[in-house]
Amino acid sequence: ESVPVEAGPGSDVYAGAINGTGPLEVEVTSTAENNSLARIVHIVEAEQSRKGPGQRLADNIAKKLVPGILIAAALIIGFGFIVGEPLLWFERALVVLVAASPCALAISVPVTVVASVGAASRIGVLIKGGGALETLGKIRTIALDKTGTLTRNKPEVIDVAAAGTATREDVLALAAGLEARSEHPLARAILAASPARADVTDVDTVPGAGLQGTFEGKTVRLGRPGWINPGSLASDVERMQTAGATAVLIESAGEVIGAVAVRDELRPEARDVIARLRASGYTTAMLTGDNAITAAALGKAAGITEVHADLRPEDKAEIIRTLKARQPTAMVGDGVNDAPALATADTGVAMGAMGTDVAIETADIALMGEDLNHLPQVLDHARRTRSIMLQNVGLSLLLIAILIPLALVGALGLAAVVLIHELAEIVVIANGVRAGRISRKNALPAAKPAPALEPAA
Repeated sequence: ESVPVEAGPGSDVYAGAINGTGPLEVEVTSTAENNSLARIVHIVEAEQSRKGPGQRLADNIAKKLVPGILIAAALIIGFGFIVGEPLLWFERALVVLVAASPCALAISVPVTVVASVGAASRIGVLIKGGGALETLGKIRTIALDKTGTLTRNKPEVIDVAAAGTATREDVLALAAGLEARSEHPLARAILAASPARADVTDVDTVPGAGLQGTFEGKTVRLGRPGWINPGSLASDVERMQTAGATAVLIESAGEVIGAVAVRDELRPEARDVIARLRASGYTTAMLTGDNAITAAALGKAAGITEVHADLRPEDKAEIIRTLKARQPTAMVGDGVNDAPALATADTGVAMGAMGTDVAIETADIALMGEDLNHLPQVLDHARRTRSIMLQNVGLSLLLIAILIPLALVGALGLAAVVLIHELAEIVVIANGVRAGRISRKNALPAAKPAPALEPAA
């Protein structure tokens, strides 16, 4: 969750969860072997073992071609003895062996991979080998985690409503005064949004509710709806919550004076990145552990129509399996909770700079920066690389298919076949080196931050 959720009597809390303010008494209902973190480790290990090392097309062809051509050469020599010209057909068998040599085929993929991986590293993308690169080039569905991937994981104040004679500045100043010494994520957002702080004294925390203190001789409070009656701001609070924000009310002398909406906002470039992915033919989906209202609001803002909310780590992995059954699928995430989904996906992509060690270790590809613009850029790069690989493999196979019959009928001698092979290798290498070209100009410019919520009519 991007914003801490409340836990009360009867609530389930998970191993590794961080308690906020106030004491918390819990009853252990599961052993360490069955807690949420242990299940994440189990899912990751199971999915990684299930993903066997896929052999490249060129390697598979070479494995079958070499023994096949050796058998063919032996048959050609045998034919020479049958027709009474063993030396002639022995020479042709040697030429056929050289003509069928898969030298260009063997280097067609490795050269392209080395050039492509090196180019990706120059824009801050770490690709863990050729297999990951080839798979990325086949991806058609992109599943993205919300918190820390589509969003910054830094809640911000997106709206302020005032009541009575209070102004927006009064509301923020009083809220900042109450939150001045709080370590709650909402406090950091409010303090960052307020240039001024009221001199509130005797501040005390009310666990599970909010804060209260004294300002100019009056009792002031800050907290959730329910603990503080929204009064005339009820419609504003409802609007904020519908937009996926957390609403905090501020009260002075028993009268509500304002409401502040805090939400973990999208990265500035998120909407443009999603639009670019859709324009390139990719299907996008959002997977998050956040509540459905917040997820739906941010999904709509990002332009993602397929939104899955209230998910545990194993739920994310299960949805990835469903998406994989339809199309090759990549998962983009940054946290421990994303590790099972990253392992389950055809390709796992970790947001590196903000990512946890387990996410980066599990993923096949890591975006070392915090800029989502690198995602469509590396996807385009992978598709182009895969196209170059197929060109090289096709060219190598076509060359062998042409040279073998020409060598068999004696149209080409040994020297000519060797020369053609050497030239073909140069062509394949030159074509593979093209995968090392990647332009920084393809990155989208940073977009402006999303606008605040529309005021109530």
